[in-house]
Order: sequence, then C-alpha cells, then structure tokens
Amino acid sequence: MEIPTLASMIAEGKKPDVLFWVGCAGSFDERAKKITKAFVKILNNSGISYAVLGTEESCTGDPAKRSGNEFLFQMQAIANIQVMNAYEVTKIVTTCPHCFNTLKNEYPELGGYYQVEHHTQFLKRLLEEGKITLQGGSFKGKRITFHDPCYLGRANKVYEAPRDLIKKLDAELVEMKNCKSKGLCCGAGGAQMFKEPEKGNKEINIERTEQAIEVKPDVIAVGCPFCNTMITDGVKSKEKENSIPVRDISELIAEAENL
Repeated sequence: MEIPTLASMIAEGKKPDVLFWVGCAGSFDERAKKITKAFVKILNNSGISYAVLGTEESCTGDPAKRSGNEFLFQMQAIANIQVMNAYEVTKIVTTCPHCFNTLKNEYPELGGYYQVEHHTQFLKRLLEEGKITLQGGSFKGKRITFHDPCYLGRANKVYEAPRDLIKKLDAELVEMKNCKSKGLCCGAGGAQMFKEPEKGNKEINIERTEQAIEVKPDVIAVGCPFCNTMITDGVKSKEKENSIPVRDISELIAEAENL
C-alpha cells in the first residue's frame, strides 16, 4: 500500500490536510494492522491528502502515564511534539482512542496544540461532506452492537459518530445494557492491556462479551484496537468466533464499499 510520509511530502513542497497518527497497536499488532489498512483504503478512496510520520512516530506515552510513569510519558510526549511542531502539524486523525485522548487532552500542557479527531468522527465528517458514500452492502439488515471505548465515550463524550456510521450501513443498531455514558470497560484501559488480571470472580472482557452476546448481534463493532483484542478474546472464550465477528468501524465501511 502506498502511504506517504510527512517527511517525503514536505520534501516535495506539499503539506497534507491531516496527519494520520497510526499508534503502536496499528503499527505493530497483527490484528490492528488490518484496521490501519482498512482506514487507509478509505482515505485513499476519499481523495483526502494525508500522511503518516512513519519511523518518526513514537508511542504517545499513554501506557507509561496510566501505569504511573509520568517522567517517561513526558519524555515520549515532548519528543513527539518536537517532531510534529517542526512539521507544523495542525490536524491529526487516529484510529486509537488512547492516542486520541492523549494527543487531544494531555499534549497541550507540554506545548502540543492540535485539532485531534478519532477516525469515527473523521469518517462521519467525510460522509457529511460527500467525500465518501456508504451503502449497506453485506451489512444491510444485520444486527450490529457497538462497544464504547472508555477514552472515546466516557472520557471525551463521543457517542454518536460511530453509531451514525453503523446506521448508514443500513444495519440495525442494537445496544447492550451498558452503553454510552454507562458503558463498561473492555478490561484493557489504564495499561491493564499489558499485565495479567488481578484475582476476581470474572475477567472484565468476559463480562462485557456476555453483554454483547445477550443482544444476539451478527457483528460486534468496536472503535479501538485494545477493545478489539479484549472482545475478540472474550468471543473466543465463548466459542463464538466463527459466528460473531468483531470488527472496527473502519473495517465495516471498507468491506461495505468493497475497498
């Protein structure tokens, strides 16, 4: 796939409309790479001018901050801010709510001021501007439930953008009993993704997956690579992986549009 880097575009005297912040999961995790590719296919099809930082992109520092290492977070953040400010970056889109929250809410106090959008917000705007069109395709009439990522939903109050996109697929949106402002964490937030769970009666991702299965969905939609991993593991534990796929919103759109 041809994905332009910011350095190569600047060298050609061009400046992209938006920087696509890929994130660690989207860069290195095999499952999350599929989300990155789906989003890039949509970007390429929309005609939007975009670029990535490539090897100049480092972790935003979110896991370090959540696990209590503020010093490491600030080191990582300042390094990223210096790179982006040197390129005069103003607009960022990311497929990861953790990156979204950190870039949007925590970088300003360190000198990083950017307009940051989660990819569901960005895609909804492209749809409204006529840059992309949506047909139901293979999802027409399907029952789709959406799991709200904590850092997209409760932390930043973004609830409607992903749901509007699902509805545009001519799918039936079915809500879990814990949704929107009462959403339940997938179990990966606060750097829990990278450690074993503490002892308890039930793992959080299993509880959340059971809530999803309760509404009898054809597809479980997510908007976060961490949530994707946790819910996918939950579905596998229930031996439902062949009947209930877990898909990112961008994957649903790319598949519906046959991109």
